[in-house]
Amino acid sequence: MARFPEDSFDHLPAHRERVGAHRGPRPRGRGWIVVAWAALATALLVGGGVTYLAVINNNIQFTDAFGGTSTAAPSDTPTPTPTITPVTDGTLAVTVLNGTDNVGLAGRVGQAAIAGGWNVGTMANASSTDFATTTVYYEDPANEGAALGLAQLLGNAATEQSSTFQGAALTVVLGTDYAGPGLDAGTGEVPADPPADETGAL
Repeated sequence: MARFPEDSFDHLPAHRERVGAHRGPRPRGRGWIVVAWAALATALLVGGGVTYLAVINNNIQFTDAFGGTSTAAPSDTPTPTPTITPVTDGTLAVTVLNGTDNVGLAGRVGQAAIAGGWNVGTMANASSTDFATTTVYYEDPANEGAALGLAQLLGNAATEQSSTFQGAALTVVLGTDYAGPGLDAGTGEVPADPPADETGAL
């Protein structure tokens, strides 16, 4: 068999690692692709979170490009407070107490209330003569309208619900601020008001 001259390829090295292999050049722009994917994932997560909150709360407002606002749910309408109408009720018993040092004031105011259609039974002095604010007291909430009506007749006096006074549906305590009908004694002699009983004392 013919023999050829030996050369460098007839003797292989003991190791089999690649010698002289080089990586090809990295394609340009790969870093921007990673950034773009990350931005897209972030946008999807934020959008999903906002949509979830809108569904749960149903109250999120969004402002459009023209400055308008859209509301997901309408605001609740407040319940109006019922209005009490002042009335004159001659069937209710009324007590008038004089809480001032104006002698005979309860009698004169009581007569003015009777002339106005009220059923005044007791006109007397209160246990105190320095009561500050004229007030019409009522115990039953159903009599609030009547208390307002009597208070208007007496110069827009105050009204208050109270269980302090017994024996009458409405009790008027005349105070030092009273400026309604019967304030002046006139030319005739006016007797002193009788003392109040225990049910009308202050």
